[in-house]
Amino acid sequence: MQLAIDKTIMQDAREDAKAIAKAIKAFIDEKTTTSVERSILRLLGIDQATDFGVPLVNAVVDHIVEHGDLSRGVCHYMAHAVKKTDKSPKAIATLIASGKMHMKDFAKKAVPDYSVLTPYFLATEKIIQHQAKKRREHLHEYDVPEKYVIVATGNIYEDIKQALSAVEKGADIIAVIRTTGQSLLDYVPDGVTQEGFGGTYATQENFRLMREALDESTKTHGRYIKLVNYASGLCMPEIAVLGAIERLDMMLNDSLYGIIFRDINMQRTFIDQHFSRVIGAYSDIVINTGEDNYLTTTDAFDNAHTVIASQFINEQFASLAGMPSRLMGLGHAYEIDPAKPHSFLYEIANAQLSRQCFPNAPLKYMPPTKHMHGDIFNGIAQNTLFNIAAQLTGQNIHLLGMLTEAIHTPFVSDRALALNNAKHIETAMLALKDELTIKPGGMIEKRANDVLKDAKKLLESIREMGLFKALEKGTFADIARTQDGGKGLEGVFDKHPHYRNIPMERFMQALKAGESNE
Repeated sequence: MQLAIDKTIMQDAREDAKAIAKAIKAFIDEKTTTSVERSILRLLGIDQATDFGVPLVNAVVDHIVEHGDLSRGVCHYMAHAVKKTDKSPKAIATLIASGKMHMKDFAKKAVPDYSVLTPYFLATEKIIQHQAKKRREHLHEYDVPEKYVIVATGNIYEDIKQALSAVEKGADIIAVIRTTGQSLLDYVPDGVTQEGFGGTYATQENFRLMREALDESTKTHGRYIKLVNYASGLCMPEIAVLGAIERLDMMLNDSLYGIIFRDINMQRTFIDQHFSRVIGAYSDIVINTGEDNYLTTTDAFDNAHTVIASQFINEQFASLAGMPSRLMGLGHAYEIDPAKPHSFLYEIANAQLSRQCFPNAPLKYMPPTKHMHGDIFNGIAQNTLFNIAAQLTGQNIHLLGMLTEAIHTPFVSDRALALNNAKHIETAMLALKDELTIKPGGMIEKRANDVLKDAKKLLESIREMGLFKALEKGTFADIARTQDGGKGLEGVFDKHPHYRNIPMERFMQALKAGESNE
């Protein structure tokens, strides 16, 4: 099953997206954020929180903002502090948090000897390298879409029970949904949590507990079970670091989603996104982007081209972060109104277009949600068609739909039925895509080419006005945001001429040299 699509239009669209991403990258290169600086501290081995629950990395960065000049970067301060005290960065952070040490004296000092930080960065890098190596030892190629399900109880121990039950029924990927609103917290909670609404807090300890449980399940079932969480929101790069340390395999990582649907300041998010993707690329973690969400607030037939355009942009953002295409889990969804005549043909056109535009990307294909209205039998029918589309078009990351979508958080039984449905389609239609051809000039092919042409026109327009202006116009999902609006702008800083982000430099050097954890 291959579409005859205009490769010239595809290449032109990619070039437009590259120019769009490079313009944003030029902006990113001049700035840093509080969350980027906290991520650097985590890479120096600083973790845990004060007795009052304040993460040590927040305590240090907040101290520098109040008493120093964050534009110089935390590496400047930590290098001076380590040299002066001969203490570890974590010990220094503890002293700062307790009010026993101040960084203001270092604010105007000359460029320090950054090499004193190397042993601490190297210790964390070795952990990340070990985790990537351990993942590679277990991974294998899949000939069918990997079945992806979510758990979201609010209690990590209950999440583990539900995850293991899903693995028993054939799940390949477990995603732990974050508690409602965590993307808007400007800190990462510390330790294990058992309270959450609509999801479970993303913390390092919760990551560790779920990874440990899934590793045991891997031994039992003889197949590696992947773990997913969210590297997005105001702590995007920090969570990327924690995911790398605790061996998450995929992370939902898309700045456009945070800007559009969570009203996080676009300057802050683009800067944070870049560093988080560098971390992901170095750590060999697949990212998942959120284009599927555009179709929940707009008509999926009329706006399918916005998904393709965004995929092209996200591809280029990831590439600028040193990420190979095999780690780019670009998102799309099955969301056309099922009452529309020929809706299934149009869905096939959209899915196959994404597949051919990004042939090496592990595409993340999302199930119907917008037109799930509580009729569980209709829901099963929609999800069955979605599963067929995933199988026919070779989607890699197949997020299963639930019959009770739009009613409540799925029960264990709902998840089991979803896995049974997907397995049934997989078994019955395993080789169907190799037996079928798409009619030349037919409805599917024409639809795909129309969507691609519209995406190219949109990318031309965005290239001309710039992505900031495009977002202010509500180009994606019909939701407008402003460059100076949203949450987190106060955490954006211009870089000092002597600013250094040592781990970024180390990771990018390794990625360019082909020495990442591939």
